[in-house]
Amino acid sequence: MEKKTLIDVSHPIFRHVADAANDLGIDAYAVGGYVRDQLLGRPCKDIDFVCVGSGIELAQKTAEKINANIHVNFFKNFGTAQFRCGDLDVEFVGARKESYDRGSRKPVVEDGTLEDDQNRRDFTINALAISLSKDSFGELVDPFGGVAHLAEKKIITPLDPDITFSDDPLRMMRAIRFATQLDFEIDPITFDAIRRNAERINIISQERITEEFNKIILAPRPSTGFLLLEDSGLLKIIFPEFQQLKGVENYEGKGHKDNFFHTLQVLDNITKNTNNLWLRWAAVLHDIAKPPTKKFVQGEGWTFHGHEVLGSKWVAKIFRRMKQPLGAELKFVQKMVYLHLRPIALTKEEITDSALRRLLFEAGDDIDQLMMLCEADITSKNKDKVKRYLQRFETVRQKLKEVEEKDRVRNFQPPISGELIMQTFGIAPGREIGIIKEEIKEAIMEGKIHNDYEEAYRMMLSLGEKLGLSKK
Repeated sequence: MEKKTLIDVSHPIFRHVADAANDLGIDAYAVGGYVRDQLLGRPCKDIDFVCVGSGIELAQKTAEKINANIHVNFFKNFGTAQFRCGDLDVEFVGARKESYDRGSRKPVVEDGTLEDDQNRRDFTINALAISLSKDSFGELVDPFGGVAHLAEKKIITPLDPDITFSDDPLRMMRAIRFATQLDFEIDPITFDAIRRNAERINIISQERITEEFNKIILAPRPSTGFLLLEDSGLLKIIFPEFQQLKGVENYEGKGHKDNFFHTLQVLDNITKNTNNLWLRWAAVLHDIAKPPTKKFVQGEGWTFHGHEVLGSKWVAKIFRRMKQPLGAELKFVQKMVYLHLRPIALTKEEITDSALRRLLFEAGDDIDQLMMLCEADITSKNKDKVKRYLQRFETVRQKLKEVEEKDRVRNFQPPISGELIMQTFGIAPGREIGIIKEEIKEAIMEGKIHNDYEEAYRMMLSLGEKLGLSKK
C-alpha cells in the first residue's frame, strides 16, 4: 500500500481531528471527494473523515476541541455524525466493510479496516485517503492507483466492476456523472460492465437516479453524459422518451434532422449561458413530443405540428415519474416547452405589436429565459444562417422591450376586475363577466385600446350595453 504523497492539510480541522483521534487511540483519515478534488484543484466544502473505530465518538471529541458549543448531528442507525466547521461541512464514520443481497442496494455493514473501507468505494479516484496519524500526518494512501487515474482522466472501479455495479447499481449513474463533470473517460472494461448490468438500475429508487441525472444536466457539457447513458443502455430504461428522439426517417428521398442529437446541441448551447437547472430541463424537453407528432406531408416534407402542445403536457408525466418538483419548476418548464416556437415564428414574419403583446402576456417574467432557449435552438451548421437568426432575435428582443415600455403587458393584470363589473351593473357572477373581461383583454392585446383603466372602463360600459346590462 503506497503511503508517500504529501498534500495540503493546513486547514485547522485536520489537526483537530488528528488530536481527537490520538486521544481516542484510533487511526483517522480524510477520504473520498475532498481528497480527489484537492488533487484536481477543484473547490470542495465537504470533508468526510473515516476512523478505525467509532465515527460518532470521533465527531464528539473533535467538536469539543474546536468549540464546546458546536452542535453535532448524530445518525446512530448509520454510525455517522456531522457538523459545520466555519464554511465546511464535516462528516465522520467508522471504517466498514459491506456485503450485498442481489435484490437490494442496501448493504449489510460490519466494522472494518481502512483497507475494507477503500475496497467498498465506487472508483479509484474516490478511494484516496489522507492519513491523520502522528507518524504519517498528511500522507496519501492510494491502494488502487487513483492518483495515476486522475492524471490519466480515467474512471475505473477499485475491484471487479461487475461486482461493483451489481452490488450498487447507482454507481453506474455516478460513473457517467463523474465522467461528465470532470471530462474523464470511463475505462473500457468498466464501461462494458455498465452495459452488462444496466438492467440492475431498476432496483434503485427514482429519487437517487434523478439526483444523479440532474447533476449530469448541470455539468459543463451535459451531452457527454447523455451519450454515455445512451451507449450504456441506461437511457432507454430511465428516460425512454428521450431515447425515442434518436434516428432519422426518410421518405421520397427526404429525411428530417435527428432530434436526439439536435436536442443535445440545444442543451449544450444553453449551458453556456445559464446554470438554471429548469431552463436546462426545458432544453431537454422542448422537442420531446416530436416522435408521435411526426408526419410526412406532400409538398411540405416532414412536419411535427403540435409537438409543443403535446410536449408541454408530457412534462408533467415525465416530472411525476422522475420524482421532480411538481410546483413552480414544473409550470416553468411546461411554459417554456409550450412557447418555444413563438419567438422563432416572429423572426420569420413581419413583427406586429399584437403578436409581441401576446408573447409578453403569455411569457411574463420568463420572457428572457424563453428567448435564451430559442437562441439555443439554432443548431444549423451554416454560420451565415445562424448569424441571420441571431440578428432577427435581437430585433425581436428590442421590439419586445419597446412594446413592454409602452403597453405594460408583461404579467398582465386586467384593468377591470370581475368585482367592478358586478358592482357597476348590479349582477351576480355569471358568463357576462367572463365575456367582458375577455373582450377587454383582446382589445388591449390587439392595440384597439391602451392598457389603461379609463379606456377599459368605457369599453366595459359599451360591452355591458350590448349584453343588455345597465349601469346601476
